[in-house]
Amino acid sequence: MSHRNDPAVIERLLTTPGRWAVVGLSANRARTAYGVAAYVQGLGMEIVPVHPRAERVHGAQGYARLADVPGEIDVVDVFVNSSLAGGVVDEAITAGARAVWLQLGVFDEAAARRARDAGLDVVMDTCPAIEAPRLRH
Repeated sequence: MSHRNDPAVIERLLTTPGRWAVVGLSANRARTAYGVAAYVQGLGMEIVPVHPRAERVHGAQGYARLADVPGEIDVVDVFVNSSLAGGVVDEAITAGARAVWLQLGVFDEAAARRARDAGLDVVMDTCPAIEAPRLRH
């Protein structure tokens, strides 16, 4: 069975203040993750950049790996190639995240299934900057 995004889950994730670990977020302003992370931050979310360079982005301390992020993580926002997404999802499960959000163009059905089986909410192949405006009917 292929994954289908649940509109109620999307709405809850985008309207409930939370801590979003953004995997693939660097200080490179040309990357989509940079703008989307700012957008998510503007929705009232705390962002945590996760990138091998562990850069500070949008005023938030960066970490090299998801396992290095202290404290609780509500959503792991996945800005990596689909071939790497499964590993990130597995790290999110291990870290005790409550949800994973695989960005537009990022697909991994097996990883989505593992996350759901572990009790995480899953959103795949869409973007908060696309979904949030739809909530403002």
